[in-house]
Amino acid sequence: MTVSCIIPAYNEAARIAQVLAPVLGHPLIDEVIVIDDGSSDATSAVVAAIQGVRLITLAQNIGKTAALAQAIAQAKGPLLLLVDADLIGLSADDLTALIRPVLTGRADLSISLRQNAPWIWRRIGLDYISGERVLKKSLIAPQLDALPHLPKFGFEVFLNSLAIAANQRLAVVAWPGVVSPLKASKYGFWTGLRGDIGMIRDMMRAVPALGLLRQIVTLRRLRV
Repeated sequence: MTVSCIIPAYNEAARIAQVLAPVLGHPLIDEVIVIDDGSSDATSAVVAAIQGVRLITLAQNIGKTAALAQAIAQAKGPLLLLVDADLIGLSADDLTALIRPVLTGRADLSISLRQNAPWIWRRIGLDYISGERVLKKSLIAPQLDALPHLPKFGFEVFLNSLAIAANQRLAVVAWPGVVSPLKASKYGFWTGLRGDIGMIRDMMRAVPALGLLRQIVTLRRLRV
């Protein structure tokens, strides 16, 4: 089965090359798409200089969810690998571990559990809003028209809702050497704090708080 890797990026010129390094040439990945969501830095220029990447550049920032909708619509593979553009320590082995449960049919969906995931997520063995996932395109394709109308950071919880409704088997894959930088370290304390608050607000606009709790409980039940 063909695997299309999609990497949404916004102002990640300093980090995206190190994420692309283990992705490009990976034996299980057939297509690599980076969608630059209206970056004001050199993200597109950095990606354009790297061979083997299909670059989609948006004229303005439309938010992660709407950007992903455009990239997913153009992806050729029946399996989608979603990877954030700012990861530190990502290896080819990490990607293999995330892809294989879905590729082999052991699971319908896989989600990463990074080294610096919040303590509570590591304690319960599930980061339900992780941006690194493998899923069947058929799960999300019928909903592409709805994605642009979701909050900017509502994608992961919306996808959880679809997976739960379809009773999909979930594989949680530990990534002990992978770190996702905190927004405060990338943008400064106050800007990062506003970003975190905005992300939480978007999640709750997509799925009410009680619904988020139900997602955690149900996804843990669906683990294989």
